[in-house]
Amino acid sequence: MNDDHTNLTTDANPAGAPDSDADAYSLLSDFDIHLFREGNHYSLYEKLGSHLIEYQGVKGVYFAVWAPNAQRVSVVGDFNGWNNDSNKMNPRWDGSGIWETFIPSIEQGVTYKYFIESSHNGYSVEKGDPFAIHWETPPHTATKVWDGTYEWSDQDWMVARKEKASEPQPMSVYEMHLGSWKRKGDDGEMFLTYRDLAEELPTYLSWMGYTHVEFLPVMEHPFYGSWGYQLVGFFAPSSRYGTPQDFKYLVDKLHWAGIGVILDWVPSHFPSDQHGLSYFDGTHLFEHEDPRQGYHPDWNSYIFNYGRNEVRAFLISSAMYWLKEYHIDGLRVDAVASMLYLDYSRESGEWIPNQYGGRENLEALQFLREFNDAVDAEFPEVQTIAEESTAWPMVSRPTSVGGLGFEMKWMMGWMHDTLEYFSQDPVYRSYHQGMITFSMMYAFTENFMLPLSHDEVVHGKGPLIDKMPGDEWQKFANLRTLYAYMYAHPGTKLLFMGGEFGQTQEWRHDQSLDWHLNEFTPHGSLQWMFKQLNELYKSEPALYEKPFDPSGFEWIDIGDYQNCVVSFARKGHQPQNDLYVVMNLTPVVRESYGIGMPHKGHLKEIFNTDHPDFWGSGVLNEGNLETKPVPMHGRSRSVNLRLPPLGTIILKYDR
Repeated sequence: MNDDHTNLTTDANPAGAPDSDADAYSLLSDFDIHLFREGNHYSLYEKLGSHLIEYQGVKGVYFAVWAPNAQRVSVVGDFNGWNNDSNKMNPRWDGSGIWETFIPSIEQGVTYKYFIESSHNGYSVEKGDPFAIHWETPPHTATKVWDGTYEWSDQDWMVARKEKASEPQPMSVYEMHLGSWKRKGDDGEMFLTYRDLAEELPTYLSWMGYTHVEFLPVMEHPFYGSWGYQLVGFFAPSSRYGTPQDFKYLVDKLHWAGIGVILDWVPSHFPSDQHGLSYFDGTHLFEHEDPRQGYHPDWNSYIFNYGRNEVRAFLISSAMYWLKEYHIDGLRVDAVASMLYLDYSRESGEWIPNQYGGRENLEALQFLREFNDAVDAEFPEVQTIAEESTAWPMVSRPTSVGGLGFEMKWMMGWMHDTLEYFSQDPVYRSYHQGMITFSMMYAFTENFMLPLSHDEVVHGKGPLIDKMPGDEWQKFANLRTLYAYMYAHPGTKLLFMGGEFGQTQEWRHDQSLDWHLNEFTPHGSLQWMFKQLNELYKSEPALYEKPFDPSGFEWIDIGDYQNCVVSFARKGHQPQNDLYVVMNLTPVVRESYGIGMPHKGHLKEIFNTDHPDFWGSGVLNEGNLETKPVPMHGRSRSVNLRLPPLGTIILKYDR
């Protein structure tokens, strides 16, 4: 959508072009069509869709839609009584498959669809506009003419984002679902709007010490229960919570509070709803025709045809739109593994090999690399993050060396192994210690983000607190040390909403989090600890300066299986900032426990998950701790510590 009414001008018609006025107005140049056909047009949202313009002194709306296999296309809506004979569109003369028209006197807010009649089989359907920036609120399914103009006030953030892009920075991400973070109304039946969220969310995230928020998909989706992962509006924030300007206001306010915004983006599949992209012009235009290539058995949805140039241009334009028009700071790409493998969730005979006989989806590979290259070229400071659950190599390596080009990848193996370890009764943990140390065998093969995500607290998996063994105190002690381990481990961090205060019910997308739990000491104290953990993370360079560099990590001792004690060092650019982490994973207090240290000096305990402020038992190491000339763990000196039960401590030399 243009920022204002555009005065449309046209050049003389090229040779072979029709002379009628119906074909004279267009936002598309020959070069646009060339790029579109090649799949290299990454700002299609400026050309296709509905645009408020002025043509020959008359204000109205220019409509353009790609429907190459249609024999007739019309714009239908409130303004013409949904009559498909009233406002017929004109096919472009160049064979691009794009249909256009200008309708005078239409204003913002008008609802419309495209009536499409196929040239193949007489099939006819009403479709929402793939490029619409605003949709009706579900269950209504029409798109709206909308001007997305917004006066941004986050210039300082955007400038600083570029200037700091090359510097190591902490990245602590709060993953959340807009519709269930909080609710309003007597029974909590009403969503918070984007404007409501703008008043509460930045304050909360700033107080908690987060650096970023990641929204589960905000793009328009017909079925609320899909959490946004079955979307039809690739350019539109969901109208459930407000207008496009309202969402921009939320992003603006978050930036003012110093919070970066990451969006989940779903180019892996789309739903079969009739008003969406499926069977768009009476053919499988956006998806593969063969269900062995074009249908997702897991999600009952369609797979994009990444080999079609125009489809790749559509998807990359969507990504670029959110970065440009909404000032988004990062895109997390969902279900990358389902894109990479032709046999994903399929048995033998249910998939078609690539041209070399392999299972790799070569067209999806090309698309992902093009997407990352496009983002990097225009927004090099923006983060792209892959949710990729296999061992596909070089996901977060540059495309120039054969990688996929993402900046980061979710460390799914760490998440699963660590949660499995912490679910073990401490009596048995000595047999499973490798589960929390194994991640360091591959921690630097990718640029990893450590997630404790929404997927781990739904579908019968229970909340994180219920994965922890023991009585109530032990559950919270375990969870505190899990969080401390996540923050001490190399990589950036992500936690799903509610985990910060120990939500006791599985995530329910149709209800608010149980915020009242913070009135109780165990939960309020856990929330306070998580805030302190975020502040520690941001204040200690050793925790964030080398998140993806093996020189930033060193084991001290992983051999004490019997006592279930693990110790390691985190290192930054300056040796004086090095930190030493010791985890006691049993409920037994360990007195005078020796840990090897590199040199003479005094250590200070700067963090302890067992602090009474965190509802801990108060087993602390107070004052200065002098290292002694007793070699241990391959180091020249050592220090004796009190290890708290089910606790983690972090030490630093006192300078």
